[in-house]
Amino acid sequence: MSSKAMECMNLSEEQTRVLEDSFKKVTRYPEGMTLMLIAAECGLSEEETLKWFELRNRLWRQAEGLPAELGSVLD
Repeated sequence: MSSKAMECMNLSEEQTRVLEDSFKKVTRYPEGMTLMLIAAECGLSEEETLKWFELRNRLWRQAEGLPAELGSVLD
C-alpha cells in the first residue's frame, strides 16, 4: 500500500498484516465488537484502527475506479 497517510501511521508488518487480513476476510467497515477485537489484536486504539480502515477503504475505492469518499457511484 503506497498512501502517504498510511505510511504516517508507522505500523509494524504484523499490525499491517492483521489489518489487511481483517479488511479482506472479515469486513471493510468494522464497528462495535469487531472493531474492538481488531484493535486489540493489533495493539492499536479503536480510533487508530478506524482511521486505518477509512484510509484503506479510500485506497480500495480509488483502485476500483470509484469516488474516494463514500457516496453514489454517480457522484
